[in-house]
Amino acid sequence: MEKATIRLLYRKIISASSQDPWEKFVFEETYKEFLMQAQTFNADKKYFTFGELIHYVPGAEKLHFLVSASVIGYLKQLYGKMPDIINTLGKRFLPFKNYRFELINSDIRDISKHQIAINFISEPLTWYDTIGNQLLVSADNGKLDEHGEILTEIFAMQPFLSIYSLKK
Repeated sequence: MEKATIRLLYRKIISASSQDPWEKFVFEETYKEFLMQAQTFNADKKYFTFGELIHYVPGAEKLHFLVSASVIGYLKQLYGKMPDIINTLGKRFLPFKNYRFELINSDIRDISKHQIAINFISEPLTWYDTIGNQLLVSADNGKLDEHGEILTEIFAMQPFLSIYSLKK
């Protein structure tokens, strides 16, 4: 059985239409932080949208980083498992440590325009096979358990999930 090491990337987009309670908290917290941090780049309130700030104000791209601090506590609530990605048993299993935060859009006058993305990057997985649209992987880098078996996960590929890196 040929195998490879892969890392996956899941792009989670959160907006005013998000329904999950965790997503709503992240949405509200990042909007509050955006309003506060945007003042640094917009003291005279000449610009209203994130796009205008990026286009007209030097250094405004730092807003991605500055607003990202507001999600750290919420990410800890995930206990190192990516949201939304579940195995065939309905359990979250995909481990992550790294992420990238991104402001997609925002407007200091209208919270409904606020939209962010959190790009979760998985820990390395051993990829054994693809069965239809499902991947058969091991999160333990192919290590044998006490019974001499490799514990595996099987899950479906879905929108906003992709293979980030591959190593044969």
